[in-house]
Amino acid sequence: MSHISLFLETMQSTLRDVLPIAAVLLGFQLFVLRERIAHVWRVLRGFIYVLLGLALFLMGLEEAIFPLGEVMAAQLTNPVFLYGDGMPVADSVHWIDYAWVYVFAFAIGLATTLAEPSLIAVGMKAQQVSGGAISAWGLRLAVSLGVALGVSLGCYRIVTGTDLWIYIVTAYIVVIVQTMRAPKMIIPLAYDSGGVTTSTVTVPLLAALGLGLAATIPGRSPLIDGFGLIAFASVFPIMSVMGYAQISRWLEMRRQVTGGNDAL
Repeated sequence: MSHISLFLETMQSTLRDVLPIAAVLLGFQLFVLRERIAHVWRVLRGFIYVLLGLALFLMGLEEAIFPLGEVMAAQLTNPVFLYGDGMPVADSVHWIDYAWVYVFAFAIGLATTLAEPSLIAVGMKAQQVSGGAISAWGLRLAVSLGVALGVSLGCYRIVTGTDLWIYIVTAYIVVIVQTMRAPKMIIPLAYDSGGVTTSTVTVPLLAALGLGLAATIPGRSPLIDGFGLIAFASVFPIMSVMGYAQISRWLEMRRQVTGGNDAL
């Protein structure tokens, strides 16, 4: 019965959030464009599907994803897991003791991004528009590696308690330098890739991981230290995609030079 109550409450809040969007679309269609809505029943059916899907998705976050991320963070930072029977005092904890946290963060960042529906769609469109010059799988892998490295570094920041702005400012300086050197074709796609990673699959798990990690490490505040992983997941894919393009261009130029020397 509690699940039914939770579903009804979630459905009510979802309806309240979605209705303004529907009102704007309907208002522009009827009063600005002055056009009738084609396939009204299909639109209504799709609207119902959206409500049901969002409600079930939000329930899944509350029931599974958030608890799972917090449990994994708690288990990986448990002193019994880290040190066995010889548990040190909290003051002697060193960043290297949390190596499995970084490995888990890398793996979960890679896996969730590869499965991100929005990234799959962008990769397919990029390959289609570029006529195959940009590989959908190569783009997905480059973005996923960027997220994985960013999330690992974000977990290191939480463990050490260093300031978030240092990492973000440094990362964007690197992005600016890369933007000046990267092929023009890849720059807009790289910046968009940083946005599509922070979507339905990646964000809930990263938020839960960061909050769980900050809550279980001595001296860390979930409010101050727990957030910020999503910022890493946004900026590092930009660097990895532009880096992927720069490496590909360098390899192509080297191949052309080598081919020319062989011809001589």
